[in-house]
Amino acid sequence: MIKILIADDHPLVIQGLRAVIASTDDIVVIAEAFNGRDAVRRVVEHQPDVAILDLDMPELQGLEATKQIRERCPATAVIILTMFDDDTVLAALRAGAAGYLLKGADGTHVLTAIRSTAAGNTVLNTQLIDNLTERLTTPRRSEPGPFPELTPRQTGILTLLARGLTNAEIGEQLHLSAKTIANNVSLILTKLHVTQRGQAIVLARDAGLVPDQNHRPTGHCSMTFTPSRRPRPAR
Repeated sequence: MIKILIADDHPLVIQGLRAVIASTDDIVVIAEAFNGRDAVRRVVEHQPDVAILDLDMPELQGLEATKQIRERCPATAVIILTMFDDDTVLAALRAGAAGYLLKGADGTHVLTAIRSTAAGNTVLNTQLIDNLTERLTTPRRSEPGPFPELTPRQTGILTLLARGLTNAEIGEQLHLSAKTIANNVSLILTKLHVTQRGQAIVLARDAGLVPDQNHRPTGHCSMTFTPSRRPRPAR
């Protein structure tokens, strides 16, 4: 019997996964969690074979929760379940995830992923594999920037973060959902090897993504006049 933990801050997602798993006779849900921190605690407590984690959860993001689970319970395979695009695939794999599924995958695919990761395999959505392969095999144009590990979208979000905007304000400005912004912020923290937004903001400001407020705006010129000193006439 494959023991499963499901962690998602949306009860309907958990209910949907439970309904899919209930149709089997070899998989059982032994625990649930509604935030990342509780997910780690319950994995340690129940030692499931597979933990299915939402990428964006309160208190502790899915990628950080994955890292902690893999460190503390290496026998538990982790599947990341998210609506997010393939920008997160490599970050999820680096964090130790054994599977990555998009929300909306059919029940058969979900069950196959659970059984495969429980057997020690890595599972990715077919479309994600194609996209990832294309990205890895296509030469990247060299684009100078302080954070080459970030995508252009993530660099833009980091810049707005450093300017003091909230997730909601960034989403409104970029015409993206709050969920997408939160997921990108989580990825930014992971890629920059920091754990808090404030640390990322400091790095962004130090790198010059936003003007130093202590200096004059670059659009204005300032001139300093130094009185010339003429030699005194000889007496």
